[in-house]
Amino acid sequence: MTVVLALVLLPAAVWLDLRHLSNEALMRQATDFNSVISEIRSYYAVNVVGRIQQNNGQSVAAHNYEEIAGGIPIPATLSIELGSIVGTNGNKIRYRFVSDEVFESRSSHNLDAFEISALAKFRSGVNPKNEAITEISGSLLNRQVRMAVPVIMGQSCVACHNRHPESPKNDWKVGDVRGIQAITISQPLAANILSFKYLLAYLFGAGLVGIAFIAMQWRQARQFLQINNDLEEANSFLAAMSLKISKYLSPQVYKSIFSGERDAVISTERKKLTIFFSDIKDFTVTTERLQPEELTRLLNEYFTEMTKIAQEHGATVDKFIGDAILAFFGDPETKGAAEDARACLEMAIAMQRRMVELCDEWRRRGIENPFQVRMGINTGYCNVGNFGSADRMDYTIIGAEANLAARLQSIAEPGGIVVSYETFALVEDVVKAHPLEPITLKGISREVVPYAVEDVYTDSRREDVLEQNTNRFHLRVDFGGLEVREGKEIEVALKSALDELSRRRAPST
Repeated sequence: MTVVLALVLLPAAVWLDLRHLSNEALMRQATDFNSVISEIRSYYAVNVVGRIQQNNGQSVAAHNYEEIAGGIPIPATLSIELGSIVGTNGNKIRYRFVSDEVFESRSSHNLDAFEISALAKFRSGVNPKNEAITEISGSLLNRQVRMAVPVIMGQSCVACHNRHPESPKNDWKVGDVRGIQAITISQPLAANILSFKYLLAYLFGAGLVGIAFIAMQWRQARQFLQINNDLEEANSFLAAMSLKISKYLSPQVYKSIFSGERDAVISTERKKLTIFFSDIKDFTVTTERLQPEELTRLLNEYFTEMTKIAQEHGATVDKFIGDAILAFFGDPETKGAAEDARACLEMAIAMQRRMVELCDEWRRRGIENPFQVRMGINTGYCNVGNFGSADRMDYTIIGAEANLAARLQSIAEPGGIVVSYETFALVEDVVKAHPLEPITLKGISREVVPYAVEDVYTDSRREDVLEQNTNRFHLRVDFGGLEVREGKEIEVALKSALDELSRRRAPST
């Protein structure tokens, strides 16, 4: 609204000032013109009419008219004397009739630079005699305009000047430049500036409004800057907190919460999931053999490696229960029951293969009996969601199918994987497995037929790989591209191991 009002008032202020300036200019011109006319009338009354009346109506035109009874000034003398009186009453107009060729009885005229230059131009023909020469000058607060026009000799002037005894020359010709008439008009700039009183008032008001607006903007900018700083600090704090919270949640759950897809309220739903459960064999015995610091480091390394593999396959890591891992597929993201079961099985195989590498590394670091892991997988319906209280909750699963996955893990061989029939039916096209003795479980009325996964450590597509692992024995031979030298070294190593094994098993004498 303020901007619209300012745009409306600006042309109004300019129009009022232009009208006022026009009125002021007209008044100044009228005043100056009246002053000039009054000065001429006064001169004419005294030096022309008065002298004629004193001589009984008889007159004689002469340049030295004051010395002759009834004498009146000739045009040149009139012009010279008018120059001495025009502008003496305070008006801004001055008049001069000057020449560099004066009669002997007259004092010479002092021509300034502008007058000398103008006279030279008129006589040289550089400037046409019917055009005026102008000059604009002045100081910062006062401007001045000067105009020069030529005085041209006519026929009567030539005849008079050539016969006159005081004439500076007697060879004048018609059209010669006798001298110049110079008119000077000055105007203080301050008077013109003050004529724009409405515009100045508008600019003053606009300036005050602008200063107030700038002050308001500066204040708002400071406030916005403070708000932005507070927001940056809050965002940094929230980013740090979210990074810390992400360590306690699976990536899928973390993403769904912070994207707004899932609310932090107690709610569950029943879904078909593939549940994974793993446990370290004889963990209690292992803890007695290791120092707490070494045990903590190994366990954290184990969890780190297993979690990395779980995330690569899209598993939702539910929790760590002591040395056990509970994870599942099918929530909050799912690709279908069959794809979830296949991804879970591939994850378990990748974990067991990684454990072989970790065990080799741990043995090189001096760990005599590194971890051996058993794994169980089951597919079935569970309740999944947020369990707990309004103040603290946990995203997890409950149900007999989850307990079955733990039971399947317990009957698996160290380094082995056991799946339920429900899971095997979904992945039988990509895995080899053989059934085990049926088992029963509290909460499940039917008998459950477990299936032990075969070729966990070999690629079924690679028939030239031999791998065998027990608690104290690990063997893996890749026959593909095996060189003769390497084959002999393996044969010597195996024969040496067999001889040592036979020696240790022989009865003592």
